[in-house]
Amino acid sequence: MSGSPPQLGEIPHPSEMNIPTLRSNDNNGSFSAPTTNGTSSLQNARDSMYNSESSSRDTFIKADFLRIDAQSAMNTVQNHPATQNFRDTVSSVSIICPPPPLTDSIPGPVAENIRNQHAITSSEFRNLADSRIKPEQSTATGQPLTHYHSFFYNLLSWENPRATALSFLLTVLSIFAARYLPALRWSFKVLYIILGAAAAAEVAGKLVLSRGLASSFRPRKYYTIPRESLETCLGDVEQLINFFVIEFQRILFAENVMHTIAAFLSTLISYWLVRFVPFWGLSLIAVSVIYLAPLIYITNKELIDHHIENATNVVNSQASQVKELAGHHTARATETVKAYAGDYSAKAQEYIGSARGRSSSPEVSGKSSANTPLKSEPGSPQYHSSDFPHAPKQEPTEGVTSHAERYQNSQFGGQAETVS
Repeated sequence: MSGSPPQLGEIPHPSEMNIPTLRSNDNNGSFSAPTTNGTSSLQNARDSMYNSESSSRDTFIKADFLRIDAQSAMNTVQNHPATQNFRDTVSSVSIICPPPPLTDSIPGPVAENIRNQHAITSSEFRNLADSRIKPEQSTATGQPLTHYHSFFYNLLSWENPRATALSFLLTVLSIFAARYLPALRWSFKVLYIILGAAAAAEVAGKLVLSRGLASSFRPRKYYTIPRESLETCLGDVEQLINFFVIEFQRILFAENVMHTIAAFLSTLISYWLVRFVPFWGLSLIAVSVIYLAPLIYITNKELIDHHIENATNVVNSQASQVKELAGHHTARATETVKAYAGDYSAKAQEYIGSARGRSSSPEVSGKSSANTPLKSEPGSPQYHSSDFPHAPKQEPTEGVTSHAERYQNSQFGGQAETVS
């Protein structure tokens, strides 16, 4: 054993140590692959890992090349003489005439006022959106109202003047836009431009780059409307439709008489205006009346209420006078009818009583009538029952056909001959 330190030899290469690696060849004698199923699976996994490693390495290399190319292009543009001259010119101008700061261009009070007005307007729009709640008031039939009743009341009562004014302005602009701008034609134009550009980009990309450009921007998943959002939207549409349906029925069945009269006057005026006013003009008039009539009433409420009260008093006094006059004439007519009815009923009772008396004693009535002269008007001759022939008391004789023969055969005819 020598006193020199031990010397380490060269470390053998892994291929010399017969250690299998992922890049080792199957034909290499340093690693013999068994023929079992497990060994085949291991071989397949090794191949897939090698392929994935190679593809990722190629991708990283391509990305590096692209980054290097982009960086070199940017450096070329920045180092171009034209770019340097433009940069020097801008620097010199900025040094000679520096731009004023933004805070100096807008005065402080003006900027503060703009911010305050913007905050107030945003607050009013939030209040208008929050007013969509179902009111406690119900209809005459006990049905609850929709939340659009509160919304439109808040909107048209000018409780939030900026929000109401902006909505009125947008509505008027929409009417003019629908009248003077071909919105439908422009919509079709935008659609055919977009679709044509998409089709051209897709075809050109496939011809030049072997890859479509429009399909490259295709999302992984197409956008769909969530069910909750759709149900919320449909619920709002239902409430809006029911608002108009309920209000129409309340006006039709005179739940508020003043509203019914106002609707009658508006429809009557519209019937005459529609003959010579176009539809957009009629819509503009209707929107102006709906928005401005409440504003005029709110600004002149005391004066309008005073005149309405006076008109109501006049109408009530006239109605009371008409009612009293009608009651007076009705009472007189009733008394007259009662008097006539009493007279006629008394006469009817008298006639009925006299008829009953004559039917109960015909002999007495006949004797009394024979001795009593007939009643006649003053100045007329007096007639007695003896002045008239007696009624026959025997049966007619057979074979006699004329009235003269009958009279001769009767006792009266014989009495007449005896007297003569």
